[in-house]
Amino acid sequence: MRAGRLLPVALISAATLAYEVLLMRLFSIIQWHQIAYMIISIALLGFGASGTFVALARRPLVKRYSTAFAASAALFGITAVASFAGAERLPFNALEVVWNPGQLGWLAASYALLILPFFFGATCIGLAFSRHPGQIGRVYAFDLVGAGVGALGIIGLLFLVFPSVALRYIAALAFAAAALAATGMARRRRFAAGSLWLAAAVIAVWLPPSFTATAPHMSQYKGLSLALDVPSAQMVEERSSPLGLLTVVASPSVPFRHAPGLSLANTQEPPAQLAVFSDGDGITAMTAYSGDPATVAYLERTTAALPYRMLARPRVLVLGAGGGEQVLLALRAGANIVDAVEINPQMIDLARNRFAKFIGGIFSLPHVHLHLAEARAFAASAGERYDLIQMPLLDSFSAAAAGVQSMHENYTYTVEALRDYLAVLKPDGIVAVTRWLRAPPRDILKLFATAIAALDADGVSQPGRHLALIRSWNTATLLVAKSSFSSEDVAAIRAFAAENFFDVSWVPGISASDVNRYNQLDQEYLYEGALALIGPERADFTERYKFNIVPATDNKPYFFDFFRWQALPELLKLRTQGGAAMLDWGYLILAATLVQAAIISAVLILLPLWLRRRALGSAVPRLRFGLYFFALGLAFLFIEIAFIQRFVLFLGHPLYAVAVVLAGFLVFAGLGSTLAARWVVAVGSGSAVRGITLAVVVIAFLAGSYLLALPVIFERLLILPDAAKIAIALLLIAPLAVFMGMPFPLGLGHIGACSEEFLPWAWGINGCASVLSAILAALLATHIGFTGVVTIATILYLAAPALLAGSWYRHDQRTSQGSISNLNRSRDKRNGPSRN
Repeated sequence: MRAGRLLPVALISAATLAYEVLLMRLFSIIQWHQIAYMIISIALLGFGASGTFVALARRPLVKRYSTAFAASAALFGITAVASFAGAERLPFNALEVVWNPGQLGWLAASYALLILPFFFGATCIGLAFSRHPGQIGRVYAFDLVGAGVGALGIIGLLFLVFPSVALRYIAALAFAAAALAATGMARRRRFAAGSLWLAAAVIAVWLPPSFTATAPHMSQYKGLSLALDVPSAQMVEERSSPLGLLTVVASPSVPFRHAPGLSLANTQEPPAQLAVFSDGDGITAMTAYSGDPATVAYLERTTAALPYRMLARPRVLVLGAGGGEQVLLALRAGANIVDAVEINPQMIDLARNRFAKFIGGIFSLPHVHLHLAEARAFAASAGERYDLIQMPLLDSFSAAAAGVQSMHENYTYTVEALRDYLAVLKPDGIVAVTRWLRAPPRDILKLFATAIAALDADGVSQPGRHLALIRSWNTATLLVAKSSFSSEDVAAIRAFAAENFFDVSWVPGISASDVNRYNQLDQEYLYEGALALIGPERADFTERYKFNIVPATDNKPYFFDFFRWQALPELLKLRTQGGAAMLDWGYLILAATLVQAAIISAVLILLPLWLRRRALGSAVPRLRFGLYFFALGLAFLFIEIAFIQRFVLFLGHPLYAVAVVLAGFLVFAGLGSTLAARWVVAVGSGSAVRGITLAVVVIAFLAGSYLLALPVIFERLLILPDAAKIAIALLLIAPLAVFMGMPFPLGLGHIGACSEEFLPWAWGINGCASVLSAILAALLATHIGFTGVVTIATILYLAAPALLAGSWYRHDQRTSQGSISNLNRSRDKRNGPSRN
């Protein structure tokens, strides 16, 4: 079979994976980051459903292969646009799931709509596998390479166009695949192919006259939606990239006054401000500045200004420059040098160029240096030592209060991160972290516990003497000092708090009579919590607390995961009195999604067994067959999802990690599938089960090695530029992915030689297992960390060969040899109609 005949497979696979990554970006804008794992689950569920469909209608579809492929590809192009347009307009509000069960219905409706494109895209690939059972290896190669190119290509495209424009390119790519497939139609093929090529061209050129495309319909509860409801508020600039959608809003009639933690004693009106929203929610302000520090004196009355009372002319590192608010504070406080770090180049362009005049050109001052970098990477590479490291408050209060970040990997607030920050401080230096204040507190107590763990790890015997905590009516600022606070430092902290009516919740030597004076609470949670965490009952207090305040680590970087199952019944009882606001909906929405996916997946797996039970009959024991492919589906995605989450730290952004890790695993697993037949001949002596056994042993060895080596590798190479880190990530993934690409095609080749009826069904069962694993891996990671998830995957891989060592391998002389001959029919032949 000529390679050109398989080009449509590569194109539709590229379109499908690009669509999956794009939906993650789009739903981060429409809803929140947690929806990303739901998108992975939806994509795999579409693959599972297509496997069921092809298994039930295999013969008529294969008979009209070109027509069916072209029609499915064209339907992918249509539904890719239509399904998203419908899903974003559904009245689904994730924040209501806890107290409004009807939202689960809208969640199911979103699933039903978004599954359609993946169903049609996967049907094309399943048809190709069924049409060419003797050349599955080549089909699989084009499928996986196309998918890898699509996953990486969409990232590059998102630097050039808005997501809504990228969606049209993906649809055009699908129509191009349909046009190529249509050339194989027996009748009127030129007309059909020409029509599809015309459709592809029309979609591709149907773009706005400029790149200022309309943003998706985002949740009405996001900060941007609320800001635009203000009379005369308007967007003045919009920038989009894979790192986020930045929207600049001006509000002339009701001016923005964004100053988190501002004292009630403040009497100065802040200057005019522009609000910059990231993905419609996280807000930073760009403040009008004339060059006179007196105009921003109000910033000295925020909790974030506390460390400047103890430091004279400090060298300051701001981790998260945003619109420059903390830089203005540093300038007002007389900082000697200010290094400001920002991860988004478009935010830098807005502050340094587009609105530079508005903010007084502060990023062009000789003693202010703006760096494009990720916070941890910059800290690791910093050649300087700092007096102060400021970690400003850049997320919105609504996002924090709703728990929308609960499943978001965040490597900024882990134990290892704080140790990195402390390492670049001068002997008397301070790390200052400001967070929103919620009652009962979660963020601050978890941050306090994390700081104690970091100080313990650095060998500090009395961590309480290195910590100070103050709170306003809506924020709290924690100071972590490299050296113990002196009596003069403590006096300065107390004086600063008294002047601004802030409450001191912890300083060395504090007593119960010193707390809860100004912004009074029914209970002084922060003082009581800090006292318990400093004392010997730390572990007991952490276990009994209503929220999860166990310190976050790089192995479990879910700083905003405060959910505890034991507190759920009480909070649900209080939901009508505000208890629902204390729940982390991100965790619950994933749990609800897992239940829905499990039900649908079970039906998709059992349905073809029931309807085709005679055809599937006794060719192989169905239970062993199903468990083998189910185990592979779980194991492959467990490792893939764990690597995506783990590589967020190394690559600096979740979307980078998704694209690079997906591309790496897909392409190199395809290479492994190509080498599977040779592997069996070389090391398995022609026995598929022996070849699989040896392959999973290598997988287990590599996975275990990576668990030990990756933290060290990341620590040493974090300072490299993005292009180098992407290349290194692919090199790290390659050997593991190559061997992970072998067990599925080897097992499928054996069973395919016995009965071709099982090929699409195996795709379906593997895909449905992958649906569950995509969600389950994210949930498990919050409890047992990435190490635990990879360990479970390794056990599943090691157990899989035992499932093949049953009665159906008594056909070894007949089926195994048939399988190997199928795999060796040409040097490129291999098996595996699944992405796993």
